[in-house]
Amino acid sequence: MTDNRVYLFDSTLRDGAQTQGIDFNVTDKIAISSDLDMLGIDYIEGGWPGANPTDDAFFSNLPELKNSRFVAFGMTRRPGRSTDNDPGLSAILSAGTPCVCIVGKTWDFQVEVALEINLEENIKMIADSIEHAGQKTDQVIFDAEHFFDGYKANASYALKCLEAALKAGSRWIVLCDTNGGTLPFEIEEIINEVIKKIPGKYLGIHCHNDTGNAVANSLAAVKAGVRQVQGTLNGLGERCGNADLISIIPSLMLKMGFETGVSQKKLKKLVTISHSLDERLNRSPRRSAPYVGESAFAHKGGLHVSAVEKDPKCYEHIDPELVGNHRHIVVSDQSGKSNILAMFRRIGLKVDSKNPKISSLVEQVKELEFAGYAYDGADASLELLARRSLENIPEYFRLNSFRVIDERRWNAKDELITLSEATIKAQINGEIYMTVGEGNGPVNALDRALRDVLLPIYPSLEDIKLIDYKVRILTPSDATGAVTRVMIESSDSNGQRWTTVGVSANIVDASYAALRDAIVYKLYSDKVIPLAVKDK
Repeated sequence: MTDNRVYLFDSTLRDGAQTQGIDFNVTDKIAISSDLDMLGIDYIEGGWPGANPTDDAFFSNLPELKNSRFVAFGMTRRPGRSTDNDPGLSAILSAGTPCVCIVGKTWDFQVEVALEINLEENIKMIADSIEHAGQKTDQVIFDAEHFFDGYKANASYALKCLEAALKAGSRWIVLCDTNGGTLPFEIEEIINEVIKKIPGKYLGIHCHNDTGNAVANSLAAVKAGVRQVQGTLNGLGERCGNADLISIIPSLMLKMGFETGVSQKKLKKLVTISHSLDERLNRSPRRSAPYVGESAFAHKGGLHVSAVEKDPKCYEHIDPELVGNHRHIVVSDQSGKSNILAMFRRIGLKVDSKNPKISSLVEQVKELEFAGYAYDGADASLELLARRSLENIPEYFRLNSFRVIDERRWNAKDELITLSEATIKAQINGEIYMTVGEGNGPVNALDRALRDVLLPIYPSLEDIKLIDYKVRILTPSDATGAVTRVMIESSDSNGQRWTTVGVSANIVDASYAALRDAIVYKLYSDKVIPLAVKDK
């Protein structure tokens, strides 16, 4: 290895699985492993063999990797047992991985209170376990649990634990901020002392995010000399999460000049991999996520946009293309002419900057936002508004009327349920279509009724998936008569995502407006030839 090479260790499949509300199955683990391997992560921690049926099933048939190495995780031998007679240690060594990661205590308080053993016995457990594992597998990693708390409480003892692990043959000794309470300046100061005993080429860092400093702590550790970084995709993990590799990787490569197993070409897959994990977890990507979020390179203020138009470096710390992201010029009531023109360029709409309709459109956006619309989060509705103002959007269908009825009743199983029924009359090419849709809510029923009419005529709509639905009360003082804003996020099988908005004092009417825009945007984007709407 060179001093400029940093090794990446991903623990999403174990630490990430400890996130509240997340429960990976074997299929999930295989898919995530494939993404990590494609990216070029050095080590993929697959889980804890023997801890649960899912991990056992996964390790029993590990997928083949091209770039990464699987790691089985476990703990040192238990007190009072030999290494040959410890079921937990045997389980990880039987997993068949080229590398194992063994966790052990390095905080005297934890040793005496949690393990209830003397300090020397704990050191012996660390040494015995690593030496034994080194005889059974290619590489051993030692996770020094609670190291930073341990160092602050008893530096001499914490260092003895590390030295025992190194002497026993551990390739990596990972310094863990398990409680997540250490700050960046402390991380750097402590590692500067550790390196006097153990060279940085043997050291790693594992940080939790309880103070919001996990990424900063990891980068501070690398600056101080460690050469392995552990973390998870999107910062998944127990409590406040683990260090986010999605932020760490580009910071190491683009900001600090370090080499990793991730190539510059693969770095452009970062957005895809981050969003793919969110999709698997059935949640929307965090818009404000550094590097990969939709808002990471978004510009809203007219002054900012004007400067970015001249040179993006005015308000962007990197070229968004380097991580697979893109510049996003937001149009809102804070916008000026520069925002509108930038948006036109992005969507491929050629407009003369002196066109008087542009100023009118800016004023129209500001008036609509004053009425409750939010176009900075609804690009698709904004694009449709702009195109209708400056060119022509086909009328793919016309909804003449709809009626929604909710019914609360007892079903055959003697369960109290609420069903919604939507009746619509739509007009396409001179024909009137009337249909009824049922759903678990008025919007779901309306969506189903629309699809019943539109799918036979526009089959590409089969591809639409509604992935998020948000309602915000805009005039809470009006109580049940309040004006509401509905935002619907949609996606298709091509990975395209778009958001639409509707505003009304009637929540169903607001929902229909957002739903209509979502359908029209999909048809227009796919260049579908419309059947003309003719009055009958």
